[in-house]
Amino acid sequence: MKSRIALLVAALLVLVAGAGGVWWWRQQGSEQDAAAKAALAAFAAAWVAKDVSTVPFADTALRDTFPDVVKDLGEAPVEVTVGDSARDGDTASADLAVRWTLPGEVAWSYSVPTTVTRSGETWQVATPSAGTPWHPDLPPGETFSMERTTGERGDLVDRAGDPLMPLGTVHNVAIDPVNATPEAVAALEPIVDADAGSLTDALAKATASGSKAPIPVISYRDADWEPRAAKITALAPSVIAPTSQQPLAVTRTFGQPLLGTVGEVTAEVVDKSDGRYVAGDRAGLSGLQAQYDQQLAGAVGLRVETSGGVVLFEQAATDGTDVVTTLDPGIQGAAEEALAAAELKVPGAIVAVHVPTGEVLAAANSPSSGFDRALTGRYPPGSTFKVATTYAYLTNGIITPTSPVPCPKTTTVDGLEFGNFGGSSLPGSPPFSKSFSESCNTAFVSLADSLEADDLTTAAKTLGIGAGWADTVGVTGAFDGSVPATTGGTDAAAASIGQGRVEVSPLALAVMSGSIGRGTFLAPVLVKGPEATTPRPSPIDGKAVADLRAMMLSVVAGGSGAEASGAPGGQLRGKTGTAEYGTDPDAPPRVWFTGYQGDVAFAVLVEEGRSGGLVAAPIAKDFLTRVAAL
Repeated sequence: MKSRIALLVAALLVLVAGAGGVWWWRQQGSEQDAAAKAALAAFAAAWVAKDVSTVPFADTALRDTFPDVVKDLGEAPVEVTVGDSARDGDTASADLAVRWTLPGEVAWSYSVPTTVTRSGETWQVATPSAGTPWHPDLPPGETFSMERTTGERGDLVDRAGDPLMPLGTVHNVAIDPVNATPEAVAALEPIVDADAGSLTDALAKATASGSKAPIPVISYRDADWEPRAAKITALAPSVIAPTSQQPLAVTRTFGQPLLGTVGEVTAEVVDKSDGRYVAGDRAGLSGLQAQYDQQLAGAVGLRVETSGGVVLFEQAATDGTDVVTTLDPGIQGAAEEALAAAELKVPGAIVAVHVPTGEVLAAANSPSSGFDRALTGRYPPGSTFKVATTYAYLTNGIITPTSPVPCPKTTTVDGLEFGNFGGSSLPGSPPFSKSFSESCNTAFVSLADSLEADDLTTAAKTLGIGAGWADTVGVTGAFDGSVPATTGGTDAAAASIGQGRVEVSPLALAVMSGSIGRGTFLAPVLVKGPEATTPRPSPIDGKAVADLRAMMLSVVAGGSGAEASGAPGGQLRGKTGTAEYGTDPDAPPRVWFTGYQGDVAFAVLVEEGRSGGLVAAPIAKDFLTRVAAL
């Protein structure tokens, strides 16, 4: 009996020992599974951090190639996810799902079969039998090479569908800091009209920082390059001037600053592009070229190759599409020529609108660089606003064209004296139409208290000033005008003659004149969308329009706009404006002439002048003369 019990005890001990061994073996296996998975996860995490220097590799030399392999991908972030792993003894394998986010939010995804092996207590990344740990098709010793590709840029086209800025050759003058000498760079400064010392300072900064990148100086079209070519090329190798193709208008000043420019992106543009641009890219830098750059440029393409030339990934670039404008090159040229012929010493602008459609035909600025005052400027309109004021007086039954309204030299409202240009007056009580044609301020001011607070706002909006089209004309920053409700007294008096808080752009005045010429209001359009629709006209009081047409005709026939009379092209109707601004009573006023002739409504602005009739009206006549000759 005792021997049987002993045998049973021994058997139980064997079973317990066996069970313990199985448990131990399983425990050890579970620990190794976890260790292998941890090794794979650590490798993936290090890859995401772009630092695998502490990851155990069977071949440390292969591990150390990682920085060079991915260098050309720049700052592109990467996600690496470990798939299901399988372990067989001291070897475990899993697929790593790799996803790079390349510039422009382009995703490049692929899978890397990865094996880790145990060496003592450490799991390390094994050398793959084909490819590298970074890509299964990347041969050992080679690296990734990323290249951005671009499609064909679309055009800004005119109303006939022809390019306003076709491709042309530009010469990109730059300093080569590797070869440049201060003496050569100093010699370049007067050639390119740079401030003395500015380019030598730029060279010194580049040298101090160790930069070897060319320092951009200026880009010239052929016509501007030829007179300087010999002097600039003589400064080689300090100065280089590689050529490139980019959109160019017919002249350097044509359509500027509205159309804008295309050139190499600045660091600021790169920083704000959310990866769309990198250094060396070319893009729209100003005007419509910048505003519609994404449409014009299309989508950037990317290609990733091995350094040996094998394509690993490619997303083709897509061509840009044209941006359709309503501009007429002939009328645009006429406007620019008229401004140039005036030899202005101060800024000016001319805007032209097609009366039947409301489309913008021209937007000319002088000077042609910088601020687009033609469309985005904010100015007091002065007496040009009397067109809207008269519409308010007529439609509210306050006067008719024949109503007698005195035009004294001055009139006082709440202690503030208002006077006429040059201290003029009209004898007796002339008809209101005479005060309109002679631009009599005191007549208009005397009627201002007959209007309700929002009557001028309503009248101006009916004719297109402050009518809400700024966001639909197609140009960022366009200003449609502002005519706040008046508070009575001097505020209403000043508003009635286009002073005080009333503001317009030249385009807003051209729209107003177009409304009188058409007999309805149409929101202006300069850039047509892909699915362009014809704006719906808004009605205008027909009797008031007829009266205004007659009065605007008399302005040119023998009133304040007589300097514009005789312009070829048919009857010309217009209104002059001389607007004070700021707090200096001796400052020269803003001067205007706006009106329409046939199918062309227009506004002329000169920022400083004696009067609209003496300065702006002759420019309008020259402009219309040039239009008639087209």
